Amino acid sequence: MRNVFLRFMAVWTPVMLMAAPLFAEGEKKPRPDSILGNPMIMMMLFIVIIVWFLMIRPEQKKQKERQKMLQNLKKGDKVMTAAGIYGIVGNVKDASVMVKIADNNTVVEFSKNAITSVVSSDSSGGA
Repeated sequence: MRNVFLRFMAVWTPVMLMAAPLFAEGEKKPRPDSILGNPMIMMMLFIVIIVWFLMIRPEQKKQKERQKMLQNLKKGDKVMTAAGIYGIVGNVKDASVMVKIADNNTVVEFSKNAITSVVSSDSSGGA
């Protein structure tokens, strides 16, 4: 019996000595965690990127196109206002636009922000 115990100790002692640090519950040294090593932060970063490309970026593109359209308004452009009124641009000021909305020279001044789209750029014909 004593011989079996000695063999057991001879075989398993080195194994237990190597495994002891794995099972130790003492004070652990804090290891420096990188931000990219944390799965929760990675998932949040992934969600922010998805939201950026699906929602924020297309909206910014639309705003830039609208600003470009408002800056390029010129006399003779046929436009549609936010109220659904079609007319022809007569005079362009810094913040407003004079729009002819009827054949009898009815001209209305609109804010540039009220212009929703340019329908065509020809300067022929009436409203």
